[in-house]
Amino acid sequence: MIRVEALTKDYGARRAVDSLTFHAEPREILGFLGPNGAGKTTTMRILAGYMPPSSGKAQVAGFDVVEQSLEVRRRVGYLPETVPLYTDMTVFDYLKYMGDLRHLPNVEDRVDDVLEIVNLGDRANGYIANLSKGMRQRVGLAQALLHQPEVLILDEPTIGLDPAQIIEVRNLIREIGKERTVLLSTHILSEAQQICDRVLIINKGRIVAEDTPSRLQSRLAGSQKVSLRVAGESDGLDAVVAGVSGVLRAGFNSDGSLEFEAQPGQDVRPDVARAVIHGGYNLLELRPVGFSLEDIFMELTREEPALPQTTEDASEGEAAEEEVDQSDDEAK
Repeated sequence: MIRVEALTKDYGARRAVDSLTFHAEPREILGFLGPNGAGKTTTMRILAGYMPPSSGKAQVAGFDVVEQSLEVRRRVGYLPETVPLYTDMTVFDYLKYMGDLRHLPNVEDRVDDVLEIVNLGDRANGYIANLSKGMRQRVGLAQALLHQPEVLILDEPTIGLDPAQIIEVRNLIREIGKERTVLLSTHILSEAQQICDRVLIINKGRIVAEDTPSRLQSRLAGSQKVSLRVAGESDGLDAVVAGVSGVLRAGFNSDGSLEFEAQPGQDVRPDVARAVIHGGYNLLELRPVGFSLEDIFMELTREEPALPQTTEDASEGEAAEEEVDQSDDEAK
């Protein structure tokens, strides 16, 4: 549904996107992760037909984003980070206006349908200026869904929302992903872990990892982390655990638990348990600690990535900054 090959975008001497190659299948939610200035928004703007690439190719629903831009726009729903809304219009009038711009047939019926999808039917006649941030975000999502696009591109859709609103939007995206391809950028890594079928991590305009969240965790985890708790006094416990063969390092957490790392593929928990008990400590808990997507993200996007990469080597070539100014975004 989305095919990108060697996509590059330069802003003068600055390279924001550097030879990106990736794909997204029908009814797949693809998470687009990366630090500020990594090139996420630029890539999304290119795919939405907002701007052309400097070189490379991109196809959406089988149409080229440069040579067949109008066909692409007909099939893409785009929600920019800053949603462009006319706050002096009612929700219904705004959506009807957007539908008229797209020459949609039976536009009023379609507006009613999308209001039901985003759960805003009771606010149809309310002015956008009086809506909360979360409700405005849902209005923006409604305009992106208005023309029943095959591909939905969402740039930070939950930014600025409260926890309850975030849950609502996440659930809505999951439902949308059952029928459409969704490309979703986010800085909330737990969000990507919860709703994305696959994640793509980009740094300095290049892809540094691409896989499902679970496979990224298992393949890139490296050493095994284990949390240990004892009852009562724990003085000297870190030295006891660090002395066990196969333990790389051990140290106390702020909550009083001890966390240690073991060599990859080596389960040292039985040996650690024996050493702790033999040392006179009362062992309460010994459990593995998962290597989170946040750990992977931080490792892969630091200045000199030390973990394996799953695409082209991101350490070669000159990386560039991205110019991100969301204020001029227009709804597609």
